[in-house]
Amino acid sequence: MAVEGSSKKMIATQAEMVEDKVPIPYRDQCAHLLIPLNKCRQAEFYLPWKCEIERHSYEKCEYELVMERMLQMQKIREEEAKLKQAGKQGASVPLIPKTANA
Repeated sequence: MAVEGSSKKMIATQAEMVEDKVPIPYRDQCAHLLIPLNKCRQAEFYLPWKCEIERHSYEKCEYELVMERMLQMQKIREEEAKLKQAGKQGASVPLIPKTANA
């Protein structure tokens, strides 16, 4: 299942996320890494020095998603700036002349 606007695809299914009680805000393209991380955390009583490999892989995935969204937003801003710049250049010559009765 591909997600619109992202290069990563969903690996964990909706049923798996419901079964493993993944909170709704965390059901993104990295949920397949969060499920084993949460299981490891519960098994190890949330000790911070445990489950480092799982945590690192999940955080790396989240970081890549954030960076991808930032790049997409930067491209959108650049396109808007180009359109705005083109609009300013064309604003000096109106296409429809103003009339006295308008």
